[in-house]
Amino acid sequence: MAAGESTDGSPDGIPAGPADTTPGAAVSAKDAAGGTTADPPAARPPAAVVASLMLGMALVALDSTIVATAVPQIVGDLGGFSVFSWLFSGYLLAVTVTLPVYGKLSDTFGRKPVLLFGVALFLVGSLLCALAWNMAALIAFRIVQGLGGGALQGTVQTLAADLYPLKDRPRIQARMSSVWATSAVAGPALGGLLASYAHWRWIFLINLPLAALALWMVARHLTEPLRSPGRRGPIDWAGALGVFACGGLLLFALVQGGVAWPWLSAPSLGLLGASAVLAAVVVRVERRAEEPILPGWVWRRRTIAAVNLAMGALGLLMVAPMVFMPTYAQSVLGLGPVGAGLVMSVMTLSWPLSAALSQHVYRRIGFRNTAAVGIGLAAVILYSFTLLPYPAQPWQPALIMLLLGGALGLFQLPLVVGVQSTVGWSERGTTTASVLFCRQVGQSVGAALLAAVANATIAARLVDAPGPGLPGGLDDVAKALDRPGLLPRAAADHLREAVAAAVEHIFLGATAAAVAALLVLLLVAPRRFPVLPEQREE
Repeated sequence: MAAGESTDGSPDGIPAGPADTTPGAAVSAKDAAGGTTADPPAARPPAAVVASLMLGMALVALDSTIVATAVPQIVGDLGGFSVFSWLFSGYLLAVTVTLPVYGKLSDTFGRKPVLLFGVALFLVGSLLCALAWNMAALIAFRIVQGLGGGALQGTVQTLAADLYPLKDRPRIQARMSSVWATSAVAGPALGGLLASYAHWRWIFLINLPLAALALWMVARHLTEPLRSPGRRGPIDWAGALGVFACGGLLLFALVQGGVAWPWLSAPSLGLLGASAVLAAVVVRVERRAEEPILPGWVWRRRTIAAVNLAMGALGLLMVAPMVFMPTYAQSVLGLGPVGAGLVMSVMTLSWPLSAALSQHVYRRIGFRNTAAVGIGLAAVILYSFTLLPYPAQPWQPALIMLLLGGALGLFQLPLVVGVQSTVGWSERGTTTASVLFCRQVGQSVGAALLAAVANATIAARLVDAPGPGLPGGLDDVAKALDRPGLLPRAAADHLREAVAAAVEHIFLGATAAAVAALLVLLLVAPRRFPVLPEQREE
């Protein structure tokens, strides 16, 4: 019998009902996960533990949205307008490159100590950000925050799988998605209120009581099941440093390329070349390490490799709705910041609902097929954006965002729940971290690639301008869009059409990413995920 197939005909070995629990549905744990340690029977965690996990996730989710609305006040107080984007890029870089490290550490020492360390470091970083005296200091302290955020993001997702049996995981994952959805709506509003009526430093100070409460709740209420200690090899510090350096250089090149310097300039080529050399060094170091930070089995197992690639494509396509849709809503549709935020945020309403309901689909047709349906629908929905009339009515892109959230909820959650169910406790942290890492890298690559597409489209339209009055270069486009009334009518209309064309090309690129994810699922992922026997019986 091929790995990943069950003898009872149920997809992924998931019982379809109370009677469908025959032992023949099981694939051996050793065959499915390379000899991973079996999980003990999972008991439903107390409400205080669930609340602490949601609070920890809220710290990360809020932080990614609350800072954006306070940027004008921060720049006005500290200066540094030319580098303020690193308030976000530095944080993202720190989160991304530390995910694999924390994943491996949680598999080695347990989830609780890693989570406590992450919350404490996030608290310290928030306090330092509130005390920052200039932009350089604030950027450095945001990186400290990101180092804690990486531990929070990966470990909370791993604990959600540790503490819940397979049949209950959609519920906790949907709650985590609702935290992100609520933060996407509440974060900008809260940040604006604090910056306007208090001080921008309060957007960091507000984290202190929340982080302290999360720290206390985790320390007091979270109890991990007792497990056989096994043998712990030496920590792969060389691999951790290599992953950090390689990922940092690559993300730095992607963030700065086309912004601080041209893509084909010496700095871009040098950084990309250095990251490639470091990647080769990391591969060699990890092959020799006794307990590698990035073990080779993450890519040798078809299920994990396919999910990693598909989630990387998800990160890339998410750049279109999350980054470029607000620009389209304001510059092309003429909406204000609040209206543009509402157009985008409707996606966060349908995503958690679809994720919560996805279990009823994958119990019938399996993890892979459910995700394939979701990403297939997402590809059609993304492409439909390019068919909108010009100018569109605000309800039209809002409807697209609503449908897109539903499709992506059907895509993401089955993959996360499914891949976590194919590994035992001792590999789940590394597996979860690799999935999140690939999504973050995909988002960074997507931001660079799709921004280059947008810039090229707008630059070409500026060359073909019908008359005078348009900005002379890309750097002046943002200023012109902020004050369209200062432009001649024909020039303003041409500029709006140029932005609309650029965003259409962005959504075409996102459609291609969705199609790529679909092909990965169909060609690389096994038809049935090799769910561990103890996961099926829970």
